[in-house]
Amino acid sequence: MEEQKNKVETLSELSSLLKIISEPNRLRILESIFQGVQCNCELGSELDIAPNLISHHISVLRDAGIIETERDPHDARWIYYSINAQKLEEFRALLNDFFDPNRIQPRQRTCGPGYEKEPLF
Repeated sequence: MEEQKNKVETLSELSSLLKIISEPNRLRILESIFQGVQCNCELGSELDIAPNLISHHISVLRDAGIIETERDPHDARWIYYSINAQKLEEFRALLNDFFDPNRIQPRQRTCGPGYEKEPLF
């Protein structure tokens, strides 16, 4: 029972992360941050995305733990974004586990023509 609960939680986490990064602008923002630490103004000029929209996507990515923020020590108004490498590794492990070809199990059919279960219609 506990194993099934963990499996559901893992699939739920994977689903949530996939939904978050599947938004095209978030993917573009992540791609840019992969190239190095970025701030809002750099992202805006590079990606041609409105500042308020960048802030929204950054907030979603930050809340998911995918990116980290750091304030400039000399001028706290400036915030810089970087990839959370630990979260990235966790996400990659979830994907690797889910798409592992060794998970494919042979299964005998139990419904359809010649089998005990009848159609619902």
